[in-house]
Amino acid sequence: MALPLDTSGFKELVVVLGAAGLVIPAFAALRISPVVGFILVGVLVGPHALGGVPMLADFTLQNPEALAPAAEIGVAMLLFALGLELSIERLRTMRRLVFSYGPAQLLSAAGVLALLILPFGLGIAATLTLALAMALSSTAVGLQMLGSAGRMGSQAGRTAFAIFLFQDIALAPLLLVLGAGSAAAGVGPALIKGLLAIAGIVVAGRLLMRPLFLQAARTRRPELFLAAALVVLVGSAAATGAVGLSPVIGALVAGVMLAETEYRRQVEAAIAPFQGLLLGVFLIWVGMRLDLGAVAERPALVLGLVAAVCAVKAVMLFVVLRMNRRSTGIAAHIALLLATPSETSLIVLGAGVAAGILSGPVADLALLVTGLSLAAAPLFGLAGMRLERAFGEGQHDGADPAPVVAGRTIIIGFGRVGRLVAAMLDAHGRPYLAVDSDPDAVGRLRRAGKSVVYGDARRPELLDGLHLEDAKAIVLTIDANDSLDTLVRLIRERHPDLCVVARARDADHASRLYQLGVTDAVPETVESSLQLAEAVLVDLGVPMGPVIASIHEKRAELRTAIQGAAPRLTREPRLRRRRLRDAG
Repeated sequence: MALPLDTSGFKELVVVLGAAGLVIPAFAALRISPVVGFILVGVLVGPHALGGVPMLADFTLQNPEALAPAAEIGVAMLLFALGLELSIERLRTMRRLVFSYGPAQLLSAAGVLALLILPFGLGIAATLTLALAMALSSTAVGLQMLGSAGRMGSQAGRTAFAIFLFQDIALAPLLLVLGAGSAAAGVGPALIKGLLAIAGIVVAGRLLMRPLFLQAARTRRPELFLAAALVVLVGSAAATGAVGLSPVIGALVAGVMLAETEYRRQVEAAIAPFQGLLLGVFLIWVGMRLDLGAVAERPALVLGLVAAVCAVKAVMLFVVLRMNRRSTGIAAHIALLLATPSETSLIVLGAGVAAGILSGPVADLALLVTGLSLAAAPLFGLAGMRLERAFGEGQHDGADPAPVVAGRTIIIGFGRVGRLVAAMLDAHGRPYLAVDSDPDAVGRLRRAGKSVVYGDARRPELLDGLHLEDAKAIVLTIDANDSLDTLVRLIRERHPDLCVVARARDADHASRLYQLGVTDAVPETVESSLQLAEAVLVDLGVPMGPVIASIHEKRAELRTAIQGAAPRLTREPRLRRRRLRDAG
């Protein structure tokens, strides 16, 4: 018996994936955020552009609602990913920045926007919803631009990240209130039911989440780990949906809970491909709904609103930053980077429509303003960077004095060797973060207070999540030669200037690691031989000073010989060599 196959959704899938596959690589080559690319793809293939041409009907999309279910999943995945960023540790280390700049930016921008919207007579609820939605800024565009410019560790990068972080925090209560407003039983009972649902998710998460991910991690099967993450995401979303609230609230809460576990980094790596794809579907859906004909009909109104929203946000944030003694160039950069509304603004607008607070025409106009602003976001970011350089501050933007975990050492592999390296770093007051693939060991060491997370460092998504651009060094202690070689290649492709110290089996393996571009390779056989020589010389009565000096000289001689044996690379790695300081 043949299995019935429904092909009704294949056309939409092919068009979306095909258009994205053609357009997004071009945007990546131009270093423009894919957020903008996805929206433009939606505009291009949607009913208000090529989708309205009859002869192209087979290659375009005429009905945005065909993508609505996938777009809703994309929104849930986006909120889940935002929740993963909201760890208590991160909030604690950045609390001064997060809870000073964040509320000031959101409340000042929303307050002024509300005063400007109020005369239009939309009502208090609609005015506040629109003002708060427009006050949010695009995390995806902002962080992508800061990361590609290597500015995440600068004052500008950390200040912007702190504001993004607070906006993510504020999103949960905002969506909760809007969801309660749509409930038939009234706001009060709906809020109580929503809070009880969230409390139930938290309690269930505390009891079940770690055992679930521990069992998935023990299998060492990536697909099971992804399945565990999806169970948590879908289960939490279903719980809030069951009490009449938006499922995205449950997704956000699930992400926040996972942010406190040792599995956070691996979850980020597991969902990264799906998150990007589903977020892309959501943004394409948004682009399909943008009626550029409305811009042509009322260009002064639409473009005037875009300019007004961006100007208000930029001016208010610039004032806030200058009042907090940020320099003129940095304040201008951040103000322009955060001037446009966000992809999360679209979520708030959708919640406002679902709650009956925003009417169709008002929501459509707000959607148009948000979409056009997002498309212009990279231009605002570039203008901000140029202004900062014009004030002569872009090249001298030093580290922020706030207590952030920057300049730490990443340790890959936390067995006996990795733990000894961590102990020595602790002894000298150097921060570190360790990554290990043994879930039982990770759980045990975290209970002992060690800074270690679970993850497979060979996955590029996990390496990206470790923010190696802010690290001082990375130490590779794993003893699987093939995995180690793969890891070195991945690191060098992404961070050619990072100090990489690797454990090697023997001199031949060390020579190969030098060829791949490590800063230092430490062969086990050589080091054990030197330690044996040191022990016997001391036992024979040779003074400790000359023994240590001769050991250091021999180590340097052997290192030079090993490096010389490594075949010359076609591209010389930019390495920073360690200077030996002999004990006197």
